[in-house]
Amino acid sequence: MATATLLSWPMWPLIVASVVGLAIVIERAVALKRSKINPPGLLPVVLERLRQGQLPQQLAQELAVHSPLGRVLAAGLRNYSASREVMKEAIEDEGRVVAHELQRYLTTLGTIAVIAPLLGLFGTIVGMIEIFAAQGAVANPQQLAHGISVALYTTGFGLIIAIPATIFWRHYRAYVDDLIVEMEQAAVRLIEVAHGERIEPGA
Repeated sequence: MATATLLSWPMWPLIVASVVGLAIVIERAVALKRSKINPPGLLPVVLERLRQGQLPQQLAQELAVHSPLGRVLAAGLRNYSASREVMKEAIEDEGRVVAHELQRYLTTLGTIAVIAPLLGLFGTIVGMIEIFAAQGAVANPQQLAHGISVALYTTGFGLIIAIPATIFWRHYRAYVDDLIVEMEQAAVRLIEVAHGERIEPGA
């Protein structure tokens, strides 16, 4: 009975949602490693190489393929000799692109977190309809039990999917926000150094 209930058609959307949600959680866990996004010590290395006389344009080419933080810094280095406003605008433009990439699939994960309980509720309604639509349900305990089990399994499975999906969705959103703030701080330091508003230690 349990196997038949799990394979009933109201369960299939929930099974698909669970697989997609799990895949997103694993993919984001790998893709959003801090060492890949904001490599520690990257900005001090960039500033040191600038002090040593490396051309900003040459350094920008290397950073553009280094990491998301490197891409943001590279946008500023391409406009290193421009005004503060132009340099800041270039960094912000690239930063928006990087932020969009960091948030990839999070909308889908959030959608799964929202719709999973609704799909479970839909399964509950289907199960109840099967109960009341069955001819002689009182005289057929097996069909009555099947309808009740469909209702309970889908509701429970929907919550099992929704709860961790919500947790991971909120975690990744906050985590991405932290990464973006770190990028912004690094970009501000680069702008200030480029325009003589900040002197780094050892300069």
